[in-house]
Amino acid sequence: MPWLQTGLTMLVLGITYLGLAMGQWPGLSLNRAAIALVGAAAVMGLGVVTLPQAWQAIDPTTIVFLFSLMIVNLYLGYGGFFNLVLQQMLGLTRSPWGLLVLLSLGSGLLSAFFLNDTLVLVGTPLVLAMTTALNLNPIPYLLALAGATNIGSVATLSGNPQNILIGSLSGISYGLFARQLAPVAILGIVIQLTWLWWLYPEIRVWEPVPVVVLSKLRLLQPLLTKSLWVAGLMLAGFMVGLPLGPVALTAAAVLLVIGGIKAERVLRQVDGMLLLLFAGLFILTQATRHLNLLESLTPVVANPWGLAGLTVVLSNLISNIPAVLLLAPLIAPDDTQAWLLLATSATLAGNLSLFGSVANLIVVEAARSKGHHLSFREHLRFGLPLTLITVGLAHVWVYNVGIFRGL
Repeated sequence: MPWLQTGLTMLVLGITYLGLAMGQWPGLSLNRAAIALVGAAAVMGLGVVTLPQAWQAIDPTTIVFLFSLMIVNLYLGYGGFFNLVLQQMLGLTRSPWGLLVLLSLGSGLLSAFFLNDTLVLVGTPLVLAMTTALNLNPIPYLLALAGATNIGSVATLSGNPQNILIGSLSGISYGLFARQLAPVAILGIVIQLTWLWWLYPEIRVWEPVPVVVLSKLRLLQPLLTKSLWVAGLMLAGFMVGLPLGPVALTAAAVLLVIGGIKAERVLRQVDGMLLLLFAGLFILTQATRHLNLLESLTPVVANPWGLAGLTVVLSNLISNIPAVLLLAPLIAPDDTQAWLLLATSATLAGNLSLFGSVANLIVVEAARSKGHHLSFREHLRFGLPLTLITVGLAHVWVYNVGIFRGL
């Protein structure tokens, strides 16, 4: 590759990843998806990646799986499933500590099977309404919601977008992934609860507070029943080893047919920005591979602690999905332990700072709209120790305790 082309490509990639880290380019109205697409167009314009190569670089299993899960989640949401679970959960206890425990456990469990961002979007308004009615400080409960959805999503391939990506690239089965990492998620929730107990003395109360009347729950019973049946069969298909993409797409197609609501209403709510972001990142990663820019990091990635540390740093600098795409070429396809560590590190890194995951930003913006300020410093006080401990736990589990011990 000519030196001028190489230099310009490196400049484009540097500016693009800087924009992804900041979330925007100063003076331009571009979000992360647009930045990724502009960067992809630039490397194609420079001739580093041809149009056929760009098309081949986009992993279809990841895109189809993510798109299909979004549709299934939307139908469950329209039916009222997430609100039903959260309200039933919050109705089991009226003590500040009991509410925090149930919120963490319930959020972690749901996020293991359904995309964590969806759960945070639904759960944040409910948590704010609950804490307002009970006259409780909402901050520890919002931290519990965001942290538990990040930690809980570690458990399965369907928990978050980066797990979906790793499942596609590595070929790890849904069942194997869950068997190995579900214990990490469970222990991570316990660690989070312990840390919140230490940080916020006001939540250490077992006595019930006055009865609260939450907003009336609205359910579309026929749609809820259909969605639960389809989602349950989809998850069963995952567990028995059926191909993830086709099974998820089939579930989405069935719901579009039998759901009983206009398909365009659902499809308009699909997060097209996330799908475009993935497409652009796949192309950018292909350009990075052409330049061999990451070869110097191979010795770091070969060491499990180096892989975990580098993943955490990159995930907080450029977000976890780009970090996974950049590091994936450095991991051998059959190195299952490294893939699992990459998955846990990229996901658990989301708790480190406010900018570590979309779930954190959703919580912060929702809280601000209700007059509550969750500062960067307060979140860091919660997230930094939690991330370091849980990532360390993941490393020990995957390499010393879990089902791959001795391999």
